[in-house]
Amino acid sequence: MATIIKETPVLHGKDARRFVEKIRRNEREPAPREEYDRMMANYRKVKTEEK
Repeated sequence: MATIIKETPVLHGKDARRFVEKIRRNEREPAPREEYDRMMANYRKVKTEEK
C-alpha cells in the first residue's frame, strides 16, 4: 500500500522571509565547481546505467 503524502505546510512570518532569502541567495550563488563536477559525474553514471 502506498504511503500517504502529507500536505505541504504554508510558511508565515520569519520562516517565510528566511525561506525566500535562502532561495534568492541560492539563485545568485552558483554551486562550487567541485560540487558541480561531482553531481555531473553521478548524472553521467546513472544515465549510462539506464541503457
